[in-house]
Amino acid sequence: MNQSAVVQTGLYLLVLLTLAWPLGRYLAALMSGGLAQRLGWMGKVDRGLMKLIGANGEEDMPWWRYAAAIVLFNLAGLLAVYLLQRLQLSLPFNPAGMPNVEAASAFNTAVSFVTNTNWQGYVGEATMSYLTQMLALTVQNFLSAATGIAVVVALVRGFARKHAQGLGNAWLDLSRATVWLLLPLASLFAVFLVGQGVIQNFSPYVEAQLVEPVSYQVAKTDEAGKPLVDAQGAAVMETVTVRTQTLAMGPVASQEAIKLLGTNGGGFFNANSAHPYENPTGASNFLQMLSILLIPAALCFMFGRMVGDVRQGVVVLASMTLIFVAMVAVVVWAESHANPLLVQLGMDAGLGNMEGKETRFGIVASSLFAVITTAASCGAVNTMHDSLMPLAGGVTTWLMQLGEVVFGGVGSGLYGMLLFAMLAVFLAGLMIGRTPEYLGKKIESFEMKMVSIAILITPLLVLGGTAVAVLLPQALTSLWNPGAHGFSEALYAFSSAANNNGSAFAGLSANTPYYNLALGLAMWFGRFGVLIPVLAIAGSLARKPRLAVSVGTMPTHGPLFVVLLVGTVLIVGALTYIPALALGPVVDHLQLFAGQGG
Repeated sequence: MNQSAVVQTGLYLLVLLTLAWPLGRYLAALMSGGLAQRLGWMGKVDRGLMKLIGANGEEDMPWWRYAAAIVLFNLAGLLAVYLLQRLQLSLPFNPAGMPNVEAASAFNTAVSFVTNTNWQGYVGEATMSYLTQMLALTVQNFLSAATGIAVVVALVRGFARKHAQGLGNAWLDLSRATVWLLLPLASLFAVFLVGQGVIQNFSPYVEAQLVEPVSYQVAKTDEAGKPLVDAQGAAVMETVTVRTQTLAMGPVASQEAIKLLGTNGGGFFNANSAHPYENPTGASNFLQMLSILLIPAALCFMFGRMVGDVRQGVVVLASMTLIFVAMVAVVVWAESHANPLLVQLGMDAGLGNMEGKETRFGIVASSLFAVITTAASCGAVNTMHDSLMPLAGGVTTWLMQLGEVVFGGVGSGLYGMLLFAMLAVFLAGLMIGRTPEYLGKKIESFEMKMVSIAILITPLLVLGGTAVAVLLPQALTSLWNPGAHGFSEALYAFSSAANNNGSAFAGLSANTPYYNLALGLAMWFGRFGVLIPVLAIAGSLARKPRLAVSVGTMPTHGPLFVVLLVGTVLIVGALTYIPALALGPVVDHLQLFAGQGG
């Protein structure tokens, strides 16, 4: 990395880890119930909320009841988001008169926001009313993030408890994560964003006069919408002059704040965090990047405190950080090289690859944002990922394919990394001939079966979905680019959906019946196909005794385990995905620098 990249990345990580430490302490006190005991008024609010929803907050749920509560809760959210989209024309807060959302798109969007994916096959400012943006999408941004936190807390309790039948109370965990963590942080962040210039209003869209009219030519059409042609068969063109521009308004800051803090990623505007109404300044850009990884990093410190050994959380966080820094270095290096085809057209090679980037942010900040958003299951973007150099696009794709464990989503990143930690100690146990243990719990056949299901289900969805997409004619028509780059678009889409990221190579036209259904199913099973085995593992671990450390126990709190954990993540990711990446980004890179293009 160049000096600017080192400084920006170093400053980012310094601020992130400095803020994550106290937040992790707070999370441990909050989710263990200690904070409610010390602050009586907080306990009263918790009990009041449980009474309001008709739940017994004192119930210690076994894993299957905890899982059932989580799944049913999210199914209810799925139905609510779907219905709000389908009925939005008849509902208030719709000054632009947005019509009801088409059924397939509404299904895809409902699954997307419920699963914390926030894949957007639609243009937000041209599709969703203010009420839908607030009541459906923003609310689910909170609740899907709370779901991830609740599940990882249940898993951590599985390690911390012994001879226990329960994992805690799902309703109380969801409530605490939402009311005492996400709402306060999002409120503060929203106020900051408004101060930076992010809009927050209910005004109708504004017609603004252009300072300089823009003229362009379009093909004339008949009453049926078919292009008119002359005697030679050429299209008849006409000049159109545009003197006004429609400026979309709306409650943006409130959605923007939780979109980032909850690692959701669904933007109010189609341009997402590249839009000046969502991300107007360098300060807002830095704070947006910071907010994406803040809670995932803090959860690592929470994990260490709740299992009684802070070093365990530090090891997990160090493993995530090492992979993150390596990926930033590759993306910055790749984006610092200009596209050779554009250089042939006269572009200055010294500028690097500025295609698809905001000049406000430049190459380093754009590259850093791209790695952050794909390391987390966020999907917010401040640059066009389809315009990244092929190897940079391959890195962002692979980060998602690793299982979103390099910090990852709120909750899901940590429980995904803990699955790899269990796999690492299992492999190490096989090599040295000892029964594998992690945090005093034996990792036996049931745990490894569940780990295998959770780790393998997303590759099945990604590789299987991509294979089908490049064979079906109705799916191939959605690709805007041929060859290796077109394959990369399809691979990126299924990698993003199945790993609940939500970003896209925007060269893919995904708002079609096929992609709305296929990606919707990938998002749902990519979320709950991992979440349910994680809770099953948690239930099994909670019932086991916690073994004392002996001379035969493999230490999991030092540099050696960092190397083992990082190696496990990278080797599994390489064996699973490198062949597919070779067909897409690698071939795309070789063709580009051979002068053929994608």
